[in-house]
Amino acid sequence: MKIILFAKLLKESFLFALSAIMVNKTRTILSLLGITIGIFSIISVFTVFDSLELKIRSSIAQLGSNVLFIQKWPWAMNEPDYPWWKYMNRPEPTYAEMEEIQRRSNTADVAAFMASVNRNAKYRDKTIESVDVQAVSHHFDEVFYFEMAKGRYFSHSESATGRNVAIIGHDIAVNLFEKTDPTGKDIKVFGHKVNVIGVIKEQGNENFGNSFDDSMIIPVVFARNFLNINSGVNGAAIVVKARENISNRRMEDEMRGIMRSIRRLKPGADDDFAINETSIISKGFDSLFSVVSMVGWIIGGFSLLVGGFGIANIMFVSVKERTSQIGIQKSLGAKKYFIMMQFLFEAVFLSLFGGIVGLIIVFTGAQLISSATGFELILTEGNIILGVAVSIIIGLISGIVPAYNASKLDPVEAMRYSF
Repeated sequence: MKIILFAKLLKESFLFALSAIMVNKTRTILSLLGITIGIFSIISVFTVFDSLELKIRSSIAQLGSNVLFIQKWPWAMNEPDYPWWKYMNRPEPTYAEMEEIQRRSNTADVAAFMASVNRNAKYRDKTIESVDVQAVSHHFDEVFYFEMAKGRYFSHSESATGRNVAIIGHDIAVNLFEKTDPTGKDIKVFGHKVNVIGVIKEQGNENFGNSFDDSMIIPVVFARNFLNINSGVNGAAIVVKARENISNRRMEDEMRGIMRSIRRLKPGADDDFAINETSIISKGFDSLFSVVSMVGWIIGGFSLLVGGFGIANIMFVSVKERTSQIGIQKSLGAKKYFIMMQFLFEAVFLSLFGGIVGLIIVFTGAQLISSATGFELILTEGNIILGVAVSIIIGLISGIVPAYNASKLDPVEAMRYSF
């Protein structure tokens, strides 16, 4: 019986809210505009930054969560007082140190060396300036994720013997070879010919600024002909991937011990190397997105405040218009909670109408922007629930006072009231 009564109460409140919109269109629409703008402001900000965060975090994930980078410079996010002078005289990691890590480590599955330099690449009469040439050891493809569009990765013998072979990124393939297949053709770099054996699938900007689209990858043993690998090359790194069920902390402790041993650092001496991991980047973005979230609430909060007052105004008018009706209901035995719930539900429905319109605008805008720019904006279920929940809360807060006033009306006086 109570369920039936509750359902009737909901239906009646919904119809009253709908009637308020239909009868007083201009007044109601203007009053609900604050809720619509508020929900639109908050959810649109969250949608943009949630989509951006998803893109960034997926890009960071491609670097690997179980991977450590041994480098000269420590990574830093949002650090205005970065002590660069402490690190500038550190030695760069070397290929020999990577080999020692492979020999000594019990926690690493694979280790790879990489060093990057900029050189011109030429094919016939076409030249690309400042190509990112990466000299890598054989297991590079096991610590970095990329797909081959054409051809293949280096064989073990090609890496070990230093064959003059190369894998190129999508942009290099397009700029040098246009629509022809680059595999099997020779490119001139470092003044020597290298044979293209593979093309990496186009990545765009998905890999957090580490896209291979404009890169050329060559075996590090081949690069020894042009670079002094074991004396350290600017931008060199040793990338270590943990074995299964080995935590980054455990591997980091072992890597620190091995590197200090290789470089013969005294017990009290500071490390002259940095061990970086992708969580450093993630934590930096956590603080950034928390600030953005706060800004979104501030932007939408003022509109929601105005919208709340607008709904309260509608409800005060609605109570006055239906005072006689309230008197009749109370004279027939309607309880105070019934009258109060009736107006509270009506306020919630009104607020929901405004919030849903705001969500529809966000969804439509996200679809249009995604189609026009190629950047995928996603209105997530979480943001939809948030928009609906905020609308309900604003409706409840705005309707409490009018609903309470309605429930306290004297039935005799209310029936005599003429609006």
